[in-house]
Amino acid sequence: MKNRSASTILVTGANGQLGSELRLLAPSSDMEFIFTDIGELDLTDTGAVHDFFNSHKIDFCINCAAYTAVDKAEDDKEMAEAINVGTVRNLARACSLHGSTLVHISTDFVFDGKAWVPYTEEDLPNPVSVYGQTKLYGEQAALGENPQTIIIRTSWLYSTFGNNFVKTMLRLGKERNKLSVISDQIGTPTYAADLALAIMHIINELPEKENHEKRGIFHYSDEGVASWYDFAKAIFDIESIEIDLKPIDTADYPTPAKRPHYSVMNKSKIKNTFGLAIPYWRDSLKKCLKLMG
Repeated sequence: MKNRSASTILVTGANGQLGSELRLLAPSSDMEFIFTDIGELDLTDTGAVHDFFNSHKIDFCINCAAYTAVDKAEDDKEMAEAINVGTVRNLARACSLHGSTLVHISTDFVFDGKAWVPYTEEDLPNPVSVYGQTKLYGEQAALGENPQTIIIRTSWLYSTFGNNFVKTMLRLGKERNKLSVISDQIGTPTYAADLALAIMHIINELPEKENHEKRGIFHYSDEGVASWYDFAKAIFDIESIEIDLKPIDTADYPTPAKRPHYSVMNKSKIKNTFGLAIPYWRDSLKKCLKLMG
């Protein structure tokens, strides 16, 4: 572990799930944190971003800001591009100019879901939605502006903060006696608290000098594999909620945006590069549900 006690970390999109989990970790860290969201820093404003970096010595920027409304993005492409591409380009450029390391959060939705084995970082992306396409363009913008960027693709994020699948299932479990959930979309639930810890571990493991082996694209999710149906069943089982849960196909629940049917990611690269130990998704789900009370 490196001595990062004098380092400053800027966290953008700090009011979201991941940003909120990072906020919980800040008091136990020796590093200084600056948390911003749209109210404090408009990332679409190029001048404001550069002024902010000129006014603060930023060593690391963890970009949690994103347009994540997958279905809405189909009709709101301009805004999705502005946030998922434009803001990333602004941050990457500022980080490059000021010698800061950008850690940018991306998604499994950059893949088309046609694979049968977990996706590696070398697999070619082929997004099937506007959201996925804009996130891919954001990755390309970040690496184009600053090859020293670290991009972490993650999947099916949930936490005690914000709106997410876990909270939706808990609410529906109280409101309904029966529920149908998609069973032919396969991925991995990821507890945002686990990802936050992984990011801080990575920052502490980075060498003082540039090292291309520890830059670029990495995959992170919790361990294991599940369908949305499996995920929902685990939630209800752990919480002892009695409900008639039925599996359905994607075709039975059409949405404006297509989703990848299979988006499990291979995490060997991030584990080997940074010496990460990754929790099993169901164990982390139990921790999150316990905190939700």
